[in-house]
This record gives sequence, C-alpha cells and structure tokens, in this order.
Amino acid sequence: MTIRVLLADDQTLLRSAFRVLVDSEPDMEVVGEAADGAQAVALARSERADVVLMDIRMPGTDGLAATRLISADPDLSHVRIVMLTTFEVDEYVVQSLRAGASGFLGKGAEPDELLNAIRIAAAGEALLSPAATKGLIATFLAQGGTAEADGRDAGERSQRLSALTVREREVLVLVAGGHSNDQIAERLRVSPLTVKTHVNRAMAKLGARDRAQLVVTAYESGLVRPRAE
Repeated sequence: MTIRVLLADDQTLLRSAFRVLVDSEPDMEVVGEAADGAQAVALARSERADVVLMDIRMPGTDGLAATRLISADPDLSHVRIVMLTTFEVDEYVVQSLRAGASGFLGKGAEPDELLNAIRIAAAGEALLSPAATKGLIATFLAQGGTAEADGRDAGERSQRLSALTVREREVLVLVAGGHSNDQIAERLRVSPLTVKTHVNRAMAKLGARDRAQLVVTAYESGLVRPRAE
C-alpha cells in the first residue's frame, strides 16, 4: 500500500527536496504541499494524507496549531504527523507531542532517517528521532517544561494514572525509558503481543494517540523523573 505524504513547510526549496526524496520511493508518494498550517489542515482532509511532515514554525497558522486541528478532527484520526524542526531542544517539541504529533525529526536528518520516519509513523508507531529521544523530553521537563500549557497541575496529571493497572504502569515506565515492545517483553518475561496489549490499554485510558504522548505523560505526571546529568 502506498503511503500518502503531505509536505507542510514555508520553504519552497525544502519542500521540493523532500518531494524528490519521497517520490523516489516505491511505497510512498507526495499528495500535496502546504506553505502554512491552514493549507496543511485543508489538504490533509482533501487529499486523505497518511503522514504529514509538518514544520513547526510557519507564518499564519503554525505547525503546532495545525497539529491540534488535525488531531481534534475525528475524520482525520488516521493521519500521523511528524514534526520537522531546526532546533530539536525547543519548547515546541513537547507541545507538539502533547498536541498529537507522532514524533519529531530534525531538518538535518539523513534521507534514510526521514524515509524511515514516514514508514514508522504510517505504521502507527511513535517516532522519536535518535537525536531527540526521551532524554530530550526529560531534560526539557526538568528545565520547567511542565508549565501549565494544558491547564492541569502535577497532582491532576498524576491522578490520570489511577486508572492504570500495576502492570500497565510498569510498562509505561519502560516505554518512557525508550524501550521497544520486544525489549520490554524480554525484561518482563512476557510476549511482545502482551506488551502491545498493555501499551494500547494505557493509551486508551490516558487518551494518548501513541507512544510519544505516553512518554510525555509519564514525565508530566511524575511517574518517571528526569535523571540529573
């Protein structure tokens, strides 16, 4: 099945480079280009995109606002968003994940990284690039990244975890540690399918779109605390 990709970036030259790269792959195609967030939302609807490569900083409706709009639309629940940013250590990164993005990637990523990111996102998995892993999120939150952008204090966020079983909390901690399902399964001595079930249940109970949001929730709630460097 061909992955339908939408490019959203205000730099025409960059979009053109991405188009050539994406269209060179047999399993994906560019179905539209947007110069701002409003166009991205409209094209996501009209072109039935599977994955949106979304620049964070764009004029007018920026990538963060566009991500919120797409994530809030039930008709676009299948759309996965990979945020593109020049600066990976940046307050918008966590806000993007919170808004519903599946992950983020630096604009300086290698071509293979970008193509792999599209495939990972299209498969419904969360993407945290090698240069922007859970350590980045941990560092950001340790520096005050839990500012009340979502209107909840730490106590209220922590209360959200009360619906999780002991095993689901244990799995959530390991997810936040950057472990894959296979690694978690080996550590807990269960099958990968069992781990996937626990992850899916945790996502449903916490209202998270994917693993990326689970990582943010784990840190925001205080279940996992950033390590001091």
